[in-house]
Amino acid sequence: MRESVQAEVMMNFLVSEELSFRIPVELRYEAGDPYAVRFTFHLPGDAPVTWAFGRELLVDGMGAACGEGDVHIAPTDPELLDEVHIRLQVGPDQALFRVGIPPLLAFLDRTDKLVPLGQERALADFETHLDEALDRILAEEQSAG
Repeated sequence: MRESVQAEVMMNFLVSEELSFRIPVELRYEAGDPYAVRFTFHLPGDAPVTWAFGRELLVDGMGAACGEGDVHIAPTDPELLDEVHIRLQVGPDQALFRVGIPPLLAFLDRTDKLVPLGQERALADFETHLDEALDRILAEEQSAG
């Protein structure tokens, strides 16, 4: 069984109203962490930076502004629903990105095939029970040997 989904999309890094540039961003989703998506930003001259946040936040942010804390996602134009802004914030510092919705939808569709939205808990419970069962088996083998 495939355990992860990856994609690369180009995003506009909005430095200011006058300055923006396109950067590659790697999107990653892993069945072992079914609630999260990871975005790795490849900024010129800097080491890649990875942010993890809720898959559901990404889904919800394509239709309406959402997010609390350090990640906010909102459509750039609620009428068109063709692009979103993703704002990442650490303390007073923030970075703003703009990306088309179609590549995000394609990525989310692939994540949904791996772990359907709403089924994350069942997978997490299965993983927990599997880990507990394997730990018991290993403990029994060690005590018998």
